[in-house]
Amino acid sequence: MTTRTRTRDRRITALLLAVLGTAGVALALTLLPGWPASDGAEPPWQPADSGAVAPVDTQPRDDVPVAEGTDGRPTDADSRHADGVLPDGTSVDDHHLPGVANLDPALLEALREAAADAAAEGVVIQLTSGWRSAAYQAALLAEAVAEHGSTTEAQRWVATPQTSSHVSGDAVDIGPYDAMSWMQQHGPRYGLCQVYANEPWHYELVADAAHAGCPAMLPDASASR
Repeated sequence: MTTRTRTRDRRITALLLAVLGTAGVALALTLLPGWPASDGAEPPWQPADSGAVAPVDTQPRDDVPVAEGTDGRPTDADSRHADGVLPDGTSVDDHHLPGVANLDPALLEALREAAADAAAEGVVIQLTSGWRSAAYQAALLAEAVAEHGSTTEAQRWVATPQTSSHVSGDAVDIGPYDAMSWMQQHGPRYGLCQVYANEPWHYELVADAAHAGCPAMLPDASASR
């Protein structure tokens, strides 16, 4: 073998080793966990500095505390409001409350007009009671019997569910005192009249009152109309 032949053989051997070395590295890399497959699929991981955001777990968790009332079950307040109980500070615009939403539309419109004019004079008209369920009215009557000692005396202040204008959605109780005073003076202009002499907070919409004035008041809720 000549010197030229040995030199050529060494070059060929070195070239083959280089090629085999590169192929070996490539083959090894394909066997590493997480290395992209040859079909071009994205790797199942991201470099720490890539700025990628980990996916958010959208499955419901049992270990997260749920606030009262957010699980679809009504709270005690929800149940009371469903029967017509109104929270402090209720206005004629609180349509989400059944005690307001279930009022007669004509009565509600008259109250809105009166409340707007009263507010322009610095008087805030609040609703302390509006529509009531029959069950709520019956409970109020039972409380009144316990307080006054007899059904006869109780019905001077609380009507039965069958006769109550609150149950039919035709009456409201208002407050505070300056609102009662304002309504006594200006209510008839909107057709809103105090119906019972012993209840300066109880108002109903009376037909033609805006033109003819309010009728004479009944002594109390037990009086027949």
